[in-house]
Amino acid sequence: MKKIGLIGGMSWESSVVYYELINREIRKKLKGFHSSKCILESVDFAEIEEHQKSNNWEKLDELMVIAAQNLEKAGAELIVLCTNTMHLCSDSIKRETSVPFMHIADATGEEIKKKNIGKILLLGTKFTMEKDFYKKVLKEKYNIETIIPSDSDREIVHQIIYNELVHGVITESSRKKYLKIIEKATRNGAEGVILGCTEIPLLIKEDDCAIPVFDTTKIHAKKAVEISLE
Repeated sequence: MKKIGLIGGMSWESSVVYYELINREIRKKLKGFHSSKCILESVDFAEIEEHQKSNNWEKLDELMVIAAQNLEKAGAELIVLCTNTMHLCSDSIKRETSVPFMHIADATGEEIKKKNIGKILLLGTKFTMEKDFYKKVLKEKYNIETIIPSDSDREIVHQIIYNELVHGVITESSRKKYLKIIEKATRNGAEGVILGCTEIPLLIKEDDCAIPVFDTTKIHAKKAVEISLE
């Protein structure tokens, strides 16, 4: 079993879910008393959010590289970044460490391809929805077309994440807003939806939607276990 290095804290609510999913999957596969060999490097999200807000991705690259290097020094054999948005820093992490890094868009793309879906709605922070780091992987490696909500709907999705979900606040009114946005995309040809922020599955569940739902937290955690056990 390879030792998994988790970069967490963005937010800690979703990092808890990663830890639980990974250990449940290990127990499911190995039975008995087995649990995951893993290390958690958890950052202060207030610092991360401040640099995101000021668009200081150079500093964010630096912080993510430090976190990954700390895990490498502690014996991690696989790096898992427990957040979608911060995969904007993945190139820097891969360049500055020698430990294998598993990209969340790759894990997600593999699952979408299994269902023969060619057009997918991407929900997440504005950074995830508007920048190309996610869409590019899906298009170039898996030939999946990604659509995103309108400007006003992107703002709704983003604000609910930062004002509610990262603080552990779950409301029915916000769930209805998300479902309305998903319904609009379905009418525009979306065959599935990526919950492309590790907090969104706290709000939206697979049974809530008429189209396939791709919970990136669950997908990423299961893929981490698969690689850990190879």
